[in-house]
Amino acid sequence: MLANNKFALAVIAAAVAGVAHADVVVKLGQASPLSGQIAHIGKDDEAGALLAIEDANKKKIKIGGQVVKFELVSEDDAADPRTATVVAQKLVDAGVKGVVGHQGSGTSIPASRIYSDAGIPQISPSATNPKYTMQGFKTTFRVVANDVQQGTAMGKFATQTLKAKNVAIIDDRTAYGQGLADEIEKAVKAAGGKVVAREYGTDKTTDWMAVLTSVKAKKADAVLYGGMDATAGPMLQQMRRLGMMMPYITGDGACGPTMIKLSGSGMTKDTYCTEAGLPRSQMPKGKDFEARFKARFKMDIQNYSPYAYDAMTAIITAMQEANSTDAKVFLPKLAAIKMSGVTGQIQFDPKGDIKGGAVTVKQFENGNWKDLKVVR
Repeated sequence: MLANNKFALAVIAAAVAGVAHADVVVKLGQASPLSGQIAHIGKDDEAGALLAIEDANKKKIKIGGQVVKFELVSEDDAADPRTATVVAQKLVDAGVKGVVGHQGSGTSIPASRIYSDAGIPQISPSATNPKYTMQGFKTTFRVVANDVQQGTAMGKFATQTLKAKNVAIIDDRTAYGQGLADEIEKAVKAAGGKVVAREYGTDKTTDWMAVLTSVKAKKADAVLYGGMDATAGPMLQQMRRLGMMMPYITGDGACGPTMIKLSGSGMTKDTYCTEAGLPRSQMPKGKDFEARFKARFKMDIQNYSPYAYDAMTAIITAMQEANSTDAKVFLPKLAAIKMSGVTGQIQFDPKGDIKGGAVTVKQFENGNWKDLKVVR
């Protein structure tokens, strides 16, 4: 009987030891549009976040004395503000310790309150509307320049570099598109330019003929657009069909390979875009990231996967520095982080904006976007 008791105790001790050394699973969230017109952009963000988790898991990171296995919980917000709040609550209920997302400002802003109420850090890799980090939430961060910087770069480029005196501004009425357009208008006027037309559609508009006919009649020297590639591409095609060969400048929502595909013959050397961040050629680890990204996912980078990677890595690094996966414990480490990422130095100001955010101006040439200059 004693022998049997000793055996039983040995089995229990072995089981306890096994549990003590088992990997601790930590869930991390990602939210972006994985369906709909801009699913390619959302899947780009998702892939960047996933690659960061896979890289972290290879390192067998120990937190609190135990090896941590990070697990991605990815949700589709369909680029819809209401869906974004449902998705945010779903991620909170799933027990995620941090979230990379959302992709757009219109989804990031309403979702941010839910993450704030839950005390969960949220880092957007691509939301640029200034309002996102102006709500006073201690959980809200972004790793790209905001629309003040981007809109200013677009407006100055049109008026000072391209010498446009009469400018038309069009947007898609989303938080991102309209916010960017508002900043463009301020910059154009500050530089001495005149806004001869301020028009808009929606984030679903593909027939822009009425808007463009009105713009053409007002003899604009340049057209600037705040919106995504799904709407910017058809607009540019229709512009050129109407004989409107003036410069066309769009923001980061259309600054990728899909814009080139959707615009077809509408793309000319007078087509420009701005991207909130450095060109990959100037990112400290951009070339290596691009090679590994293509090898892993068998697709080209669209826009912000390097930033999604850095956002996820920042959350994991903050956990390591705090030696805790409890958001209450590692959140202060995240707010004070100084990390060398793929895209550059990751460091936040008191509002949660990235410090030293850059904007890259690009021009279409020989079938691709060519980097023109970097504005800080």
